[in-house]
Amino acid sequence: MPSSDSPSRQRRLFEHELAEKLDALLFASPSHRSIERLATLLEALPRHHQDLVLHWTGVAAQTNTEMGHMVSMLAPQALGALNDQAFEGWVLAGLDTYDKEGLRAAIEVLRDLDGFMAIKEGRLFARFGEVEQRLVRFVQGLSGRPLALKAGAYPWTDTETIFLPERIAHFTAAADNRQLYKGLAVQLWAQTRYGTFAVDLESELARWPERETALTWLAHLEAVRLEACIARELPGLAGMLAQLRGAWPVEMEEALADLQAPGADVRVTLAWLGRFMEKLAVPPAPTFCGRLEPGIAGRVRAERITRDTDVLKKALAALKGVGGKKAAAPNEFAAELNAETGAMEIRLDGEAVQLHHEAQAAVQSLLQDLGEVPPEALTAAGDGMWTPVDPNHLPETAPELASDRKADFRYDEWDYHRNAYRRGWCHVYEMEVKPGSGAFVRDTKQRYAPFIQQLKRRFEAVRGEDRIIGRQPEGEEIDLDALVEAVNDRKSGAEPSPRLFSRRVRNDRSLAAMFMVDMSGSTKGWINDAEREALVMLCEALEKLGDRYAIYGFSGWTRTRCDIYRIKRFDETYSESVRGRIDAIEAKDYTRMGVAIRHLSKLLAEQPARHKLLVTLSDGRPDDFGDEYRGTYGIEDTRRALLEAHQQGIRSYCITIDRHGADYLRHMVGPASYTVLDDVKKLPLKVADIYRKLTV
Repeated sequence: MPSSDSPSRQRRLFEHELAEKLDALLFASPSHRSIERLATLLEALPRHHQDLVLHWTGVAAQTNTEMGHMVSMLAPQALGALNDQAFEGWVLAGLDTYDKEGLRAAIEVLRDLDGFMAIKEGRLFARFGEVEQRLVRFVQGLSGRPLALKAGAYPWTDTETIFLPERIAHFTAAADNRQLYKGLAVQLWAQTRYGTFAVDLESELARWPERETALTWLAHLEAVRLEACIARELPGLAGMLAQLRGAWPVEMEEALADLQAPGADVRVTLAWLGRFMEKLAVPPAPTFCGRLEPGIAGRVRAERITRDTDVLKKALAALKGVGGKKAAAPNEFAAELNAETGAMEIRLDGEAVQLHHEAQAAVQSLLQDLGEVPPEALTAAGDGMWTPVDPNHLPETAPELASDRKADFRYDEWDYHRNAYRRGWCHVYEMEVKPGSGAFVRDTKQRYAPFIQQLKRRFEAVRGEDRIIGRQPEGEEIDLDALVEAVNDRKSGAEPSPRLFSRRVRNDRSLAAMFMVDMSGSTKGWINDAEREALVMLCEALEKLGDRYAIYGFSGWTRTRCDIYRIKRFDETYSESVRGRIDAIEAKDYTRMGVAIRHLSKLLAEQPARHKLLVTLSDGRPDDFGDEYRGTYGIEDTRRALLEAHQQGIRSYCITIDRHGADYLRHMVGPASYTVLDDVKKLPLKVADIYRKLTV
C-alpha cells in the first residue's frame, strides 16, 4: 500500500489515472469495457480509499479477473458501510468462497454486503434447516412432481433440485427472512414451470463476452416475466413476491410491459437482454430474484425429458393392442389434469387408459417441461411387459450428485498474492500402489550388491556406537578434561568439582523418517529408475539401523486431484509387498508439492518419536497443470508448507536433480537443507549416505 506521509499522495486520483491503473490490473477481464465506469465510481473516494481499493482489486484479480472487477465495482458501496479492516475481511470472504465453491458463489458473497455486515453485527438469521421440511411440502404442492430442496451457496435450480442459501439475513427480523426463503423457492420453481430453460440459454449467452453481466440481466428480466406468470395463476403468491422485493429497479421500467404480457415467454426475455447488452447498460444491484445456471439446468432438463419419454414408451408398449399386436402406433394421445380430483386423465386413441403411477408421473413431467407429450413417445418400445424404473438407480447428472469418490482429505494452500490461505483448497486422495513383480528390486540388489553391503556396515556402525557422557560423579573411566580443570581449580584455591568420571551409554535412537517421492510425469525414464534404485538401497540399509520410516509418492492434476501413493507405512516391515510397490512406482502427472508436504507432515507428526525427518526426492520445482501453480506461486506455497512442518518439530531435507535448483531452493526450503545433484546416476548412491549423515 502506498504511504500517505507525503502531501502529494493525499491528492485524489483523477478518472483517467484510475482508468490507467485499473486497466493494468484488469486487462484480462471479460468486463474490460466497463473500466471507465469503474474509474468514475472510484474518483469520488478519498485517496487512501482509492489506494485501498486498487490494492485489493489487484489481489482479487490475481485469483480471477472477474473477482477483481467485482471488488472495484462494489467497493464504494462497501466502504460506505465498512471500515478499512472490515473492507479487507469482506474481500477475503469472497476469495475464500471462490476457493471452495467457484466464481458464482464468490460473487454472491461480495454482493451480499448486508449478509456480511449481519454476521459482523450479530443480526438474527433465518436458517435453511429451520424452513426445509415445510418448504419441501410447499414446493411439492406447487410443482406436482418431486423437486428436492438442498442448501447451497446461492439460490438457483437445476430443474430437479432447488438450492437455497444456508442462511439469510436480508431483513432485520428472522420471520421476514424465513418468508424470503419461501419467496425464493417460488421464483425458482417458476423457472422450471414457465419455460426459463426451454431454449438453449448457453448459446444465447455466448454472444456476450461479459457473461456475468448478461447472466445478471437475464435473472432480473426473467424474474419480471415469471412473477407475471405466477400472478395469473397464483395471485396470492405474486402479492407475497411483490411485497418482498418492493418496486422494480428503474433501469428495467421500459421492459416491464412486454415481459408482463400474457403471451410472453423466455424469447421475449432474451430479446430485451440483447437490447440492454448492446447499449452496454449496467444491471441494477441484485434484487430479490433467483440466479441462473443454464448449462447445468439445460443438461438436467434434457436428460429428464429423455428419461420420462423412455418410461412412457415402455408403458405404452405394455398396453393392450400395442407391443406387437398392432402394426401401427396409436394415432392420438391426450393427457389432462382433472382440476377437481387432481388426477392425471390419459386417453389413447380416444379411450381412457390407466398407466402405472411412474408412467403417469412421467406424463405430468413431460407436460410441464414441453407443454405436450413428444411424438416419439407414441412409438412402441417393443414386445414384452413394462419394467418400472427403479428410482434409486436413475442417472445422476448434476455435478453435486456425482457418485465419484470424495476426497480423503482437504488442505489449505498458501496464496502469496493474498498473503492468506485458500481454505480447503486442495483435495487429497490417498491410495496404495499396486505391487509389481519385484523384478526391478531384485535386479537392483544384484547390481548394487557391493554398495549395499558397504551401506549396511556403515549403518550398523551408527547403530552400534555408544555415546560417552563426561563429568559424571561416577563411571568406568576418568574424564581427563574434567580432571585437568579440577587440578587447576585446586591450585587457584577454588573448590574442585567432584564430577571427574565418564561413562558409556547405549546410543538410543528415537527417530521417524518420511521419504516423499516425486512421481510426476517429468520423472519418467532414468529419473524414475534412479528413484526406485535409491529407495531399494535405502531400505536395505535402514533395516540394519532400526529407524521407523515410511515411503509415499505424490503426483496429481490440479488442486482437485492431489494424489498420494502409499508405498510403505510406518507400521509396515520391509516385506515382499513393499518391494513390489517400490517396483511399481511410475511417473504420473504433475508436482503440486505444498499439499503433499502438508499431508505427509501430518502423518509424520503423529509418530511417537523425539526426532522427525522429512526427506523429499524430486527432479524439479513445484508445478501443476495450468499456469497458476507454476513459478512463484508454487514456490511460495511449498516454502510455507515446509515452514509449517518446521513449526511441528519436523526437520526437512530436499534432494533434487534439477540443475537450476540453486536458483530457487535457497528461498523455497526455508529452514530445510538441500542437495542439488548434477547427474541422476548419482542419486541411488547419495540418498542413503545423505540420510546416514543427517541422523548421526
